[in-house]
Amino acid sequence: MFNDSSARIAQALRERIAQAPPGTRLPSTRALVAEFEASPVTVQKALLALDTEGLLERRPGVGTFVRAVRTARPRDYRWQTAALGAPPARVPRLPTALKTAPNDVIALHSGYPDRELLPERLVRAAFTRAARGDAVMSRPPAAGLPELQHWFAAELGEDTPAGIAPPTPSDVLIVPGSQTGLSSLFRVLVGPGRPLLVESPTFWGAIVAAAREHVDLVPIPVGPNGPDPDVLADAFARTGARAFYAQPNFANPTGVQWTPGLTERILDVVRAHGAFLIEDDWAHEFGITAEVRPVAARDDSGHVVYVRSLTKSVSTAVRVAAVVARGPARDRVLADAQAESMYVSGLLQAVAADVLTQPGWRTHLKGLRHQLAARRDLMVASLAEHAPHAHLEAVPQGGLNLWVRLPDATDLLALARACEDAGVLVVPGDEWFPAEPTGAYLRLNYSGPNPGAFPDAARTIGRALGAD
Repeated sequence: MFNDSSARIAQALRERIAQAPPGTRLPSTRALVAEFEASPVTVQKALLALDTEGLLERRPGVGTFVRAVRTARPRDYRWQTAALGAPPARVPRLPTALKTAPNDVIALHSGYPDRELLPERLVRAAFTRAARGDAVMSRPPAAGLPELQHWFAAELGEDTPAGIAPPTPSDVLIVPGSQTGLSSLFRVLVGPGRPLLVESPTFWGAIVAAAREHVDLVPIPVGPNGPDPDVLADAFARTGARAFYAQPNFANPTGVQWTPGLTERILDVVRAHGAFLIEDDWAHEFGITAEVRPVAARDDSGHVVYVRSLTKSVSTAVRVAAVVARGPARDRVLADAQAESMYVSGLLQAVAADVLTQPGWRTHLKGLRHQLAARRDLMVASLAEHAPHAHLEAVPQGGLNLWVRLPDATDLLALARACEDAGVLVVPGDEWFPAEPTGAYLRLNYSGPNPGAFPDAARTIGRALGAD
């Protein structure tokens, strides 16, 4: 006779299961209660223990069975080598910035802002309203919802000076995220095997998109104030390139913003070579002590193709971006976008348009500026106190990141591992260079969660650099 101990019941059933063939049905819970003279709770506890060990298979409404033992064997995928062949180009692996962070670490690696910096109330309300509208069931126009096209055109038009024609809503194409937009632009404006001039360092997503489209990257070094127009002109002449990808406002990862004078000089170079400037305005809402100055607002001749995303500023769930292009380039980009994705979810477009046209959106942006300033300044002060070997060439006037120069002898991978072991996730700066890195850097996100932990993170980085 057994007592009511679940461990004793589990052991008895374990011995019975060992002798039973796979698929054998166990007695019902009621029968086991009677057999072992135990309570239903005790029997269920014993069955749960066996289930956790993988010995049982529970089928709701049918019963409990002895689980079939599946013998592990190696899989042979060699046939795929012949079927796929060698890849035409090596696409870089996804960067550390996309790594999912556990809740118990200090995450400085991500490129996205913390949830508390997003207009969550506006987004939730917009989804509720959109779900009641026609967007749930209807197919939107290929170029995008007219109201969203109008909003993007009007926003860029606000920055357009007198004497330059502002973009029209028909110049705006809605795409499913800026990454898709970049791939399309590289495919249409550059083409496989052709050169694309890019700032160095630059956004890792542009590097991945170029590799995917088999575009040859030509690095243009970036200093504290941006790229050198003379170096850019020489690269255009030397390579025959017809496009330059750049982030003129709070570049990711450097945080550099072009001055108005530099903008005009670069525009002159681009025009002189009959080329395109692909402007990635990723940080439009993230100005802190400076205003965003879109280069596209200063050009009405079609040389600047403008990319503007909402994913970081509205919600990561709202994968909506705009491409503003004029002339034949616009038609080619639209044709390519239609072939790639046909159209962007009307529901997501409706949500985006709703959020952007609410009075609370402007209010949210005003508060966001102050929150980003406080976080940035806290991280700058923390590094200065606890990681003096981590050098900032300049404090960015906007964006989400600090670009930190480390001593040249730093082993970046070892430093990143040491920080992660101590509960701090950082990103080696090598991932932002399209060619060989010109130094040892870290990109640190000050817009992530738990800013109160920035001093602890800086101490960890300082210890890894031997500051203590």
